[in-house]
Amino acid sequence: MLWGWIGPLLVTLFGGILRFLQLGDPKAVVFDETYYMKDAFSLITHGVEHVTIKDADKTIMSGGTDIWQACGQQIDKCASYVVHPPLGKWMIGAGEWIFGLNPFGWRFAAALIGTLSILILARVARRMTRSTLLGCFAGLLLALDGLHFVLSRTALLDIFLMFWVLAAFACLVADRDQARERLVTWYEHSPVSVYGPSLGIRWWRIAAGVCLAFAMSVKWSGLAFLVAFAAMSLLWDAGARRALGLRRPYVGAFNKDLPQATLAFGVVPFVAYMATWIGWFATATGYGRNWDQATSSGNPLFFLVDSMRSWIHYQWQVFTFHSGLETPHNYMSEPWSWPLLLRPVAFYYEGKKGGCGATDCSEAVLGVGTPVIWFGALAALVALIAWYVSSRDWRAGGRCCSATRWAGCRGSTSPSPTTGRCSCSTPCRWCRSWCWPSRCVRGCSSGPPRRRPPAPCRCGVPSGPPWSARSRCSR
Repeated sequence: MLWGWIGPLLVTLFGGILRFLQLGDPKAVVFDETYYMKDAFSLITHGVEHVTIKDADKTIMSGGTDIWQACGQQIDKCASYVVHPPLGKWMIGAGEWIFGLNPFGWRFAAALIGTLSILILARVARRMTRSTLLGCFAGLLLALDGLHFVLSRTALLDIFLMFWVLAAFACLVADRDQARERLVTWYEHSPVSVYGPSLGIRWWRIAAGVCLAFAMSVKWSGLAFLVAFAAMSLLWDAGARRALGLRRPYVGAFNKDLPQATLAFGVVPFVAYMATWIGWFATATGYGRNWDQATSSGNPLFFLVDSMRSWIHYQWQVFTFHSGLETPHNYMSEPWSWPLLLRPVAFYYEGKKGGCGATDCSEAVLGVGTPVIWFGALAALVALIAWYVSSRDWRAGGRCCSATRWAGCRGSTSPSPTTGRCSCSTPCRWCRSWCWPSRCVRGCSSGPPRRRPPAPCRCGVPSGPPWSARSRCSR
């Protein structure tokens, strides 16, 4: 158990050293940092994004911070039209607030978040595989990946989007385990039901909803993950009830799990997303804010309604911008080509005479994944698809949690006088999948009415490796 944390932390430390070493180099504005580092500084200064003066980058690199365009009483001319939500820029701004408006300051948050993502991935992989070695190896691959390395050292939004999606993934992994443990407890101690129990408040699922809201608050592309993860989580719930042997698992999941899933993936993300816009709602200088109109009546209810109207109109403008963005350019690439690394992204280039031991010198930052990792991942993806088709292993199919920590058991062979089920006293170490308690006790009933009667199994004799997703009870 101790190495389950020490190993991932050591890998994280290694990745952090790589990301923080000489973080202030190059001492220049790299790629789209020209947008986000200024927007971030505006957020921590004014609460919203403001228009900057011409050549603001040069002013910043010379140590100046007076970069705002003078607008007098014309507030609308100071408001900057931005097409991404504010959370990622708030996170960049936190580094600028601590370390100042300089390359290290605006890259600090990206490096920190990139380092933390290594720890999360290592721990999630460990939970999925039940192997500290494999978890550490997954974290090491991320620590060494070239694209993750570059994004962790550049003040762009992508690393923050990735972090919150990964954090949501990790929360759903924990929720999956916890839900199955609660199902095991119900199965052992409660009366028979064709639908199964309500699983109580699922805090990990709610935390996943918050993380997905924060992903959307960095870039709207986080919405796709919200929809996919919500569907995936509900399918896991239905699959757990079906594996338990309930007659109507999908109706049970609809009745028992869907209401709370609606809270976790609907209400909670909406509230969390709106909270990230507090700077826009609380100030008069945001783009499209219409503050004078909202405050004209002095009625708090009118202020709220009119502010929401202005905010929705602003969101619609952003949507039309993204949906109509089709301007081609010579360096564009299609999404299908990204995993093949056919068109790396040139983040930074500077050529100069001398200074490197040669006549002509060049300095460049190239955003490209490590080929051996990415091409190996493509081969692994094909293998995992074949594995999932043949074995229905949820991990091979892209599922994000392991089976229950224990479900099979050895114990008393007499049914409980209250529930009619077999009592279990000692967890069966190897029966961690869907070998449920009453199936694993010799001489006991098979539990509640099922879709099909299960074959009896004998626990304590592992019939496969401990990471197999199929039942490890020998039949």
